[in-house]
Amino acid sequence: MEFRYLGNSDTKVSAVGLGTWQFSESWGVTDYRTAKSIVGRAVELGINLFDTAAVYGRGMSERFLGEALRELGIREEVVIATKIPGEFLSRHDVFKATRRCLERLGTGYIDLMQVHWPPCWDNFPTCEYMRSLEELVHLGAIRMIGLSDFPPELIESAWSCLSTEDLVSVQVKYNLVERDAEKEIIPYAEANGLSVLAWSPLAKGALTGKYTPENLPSFSDVREGSALFHPENFPKVYELVKVLKEVGAKYGKSPSQVALNWLLMASDRVIVIPGAKSPSQVEENVGAADWRMSLEDWMRLEEESGKVRITRVIW
Repeated sequence: MEFRYLGNSDTKVSAVGLGTWQFSESWGVTDYRTAKSIVGRAVELGINLFDTAAVYGRGMSERFLGEALRELGIREEVVIATKIPGEFLSRHDVFKATRRCLERLGTGYIDLMQVHWPPCWDNFPTCEYMRSLEELVHLGAIRMIGLSDFPPELIESAWSCLSTEDLVSVQVKYNLVERDAEKEIIPYAEANGLSVLAWSPLAKGALTGKYTPENLPSFSDVREGSALFHPENFPKVYELVKVLKEVGAKYGKSPSQVALNWLLMASDRVIVIPGAKSPSQVEENVGAADWRMSLEDWMRLEEESGKVRITRVIW
């Protein structure tokens, strides 16, 4: 496994982490034994970054992850990243939400606490919640601060509120067919020493090669109604999947491994956090690291992905 520094900190994390939204009704992993087997296999293969959130399964993901790490006896060997949502950003709720995250995770500290999204529907002042997070660093409850789904203007505003601590990361949706983060957010992160945690790096499974336009499952999870799988979009996505298969055949890699590797090559600030619903999916995700496709193949995927335009106006 290759490792990358988290922001400008001295903390190294695996270039391929594990996203644990799957441990919820949204994705269907609601059996703790399955979740533990996924976490255990991830650790065996060198993953040390685990990303969760308070809202995933209304705490189920944090509980499963924390219990698995305790039973495996490896809490001190890993980096736990969690998030509190935009609705929980008043000063008293930041402290309350963090305490509950700590309780669910069964840990004395959180390595990376992220603001899951800005308080879009509330009027919490930015400096109120950022200074509260900074106080939690001083108190030892969290070690580092990050943001998720913030545009550069709001990253800049949030960062300016901190007096003694720095931001280390920004989490964004980023994959070969959803590349809008490249326009502003990733250049901002690179210029300012922030890590980019890429969520949905396989486009909710659309880039895995598992599906075809003629063989789309009747989703009963979070993908139901997803624009990516709409008949207006998925045939275009599948044309890119065909290229991923061709490139992968040259290296003995699957489409998903090629798609993840492309992101890792795009910027040394990028860290991918794909989810997994089984240990075998963890094994496949890990196969995206420790190799590089040729520049020619990388450029071919750059060109082909640029032809894919996803419309979300599907009704």
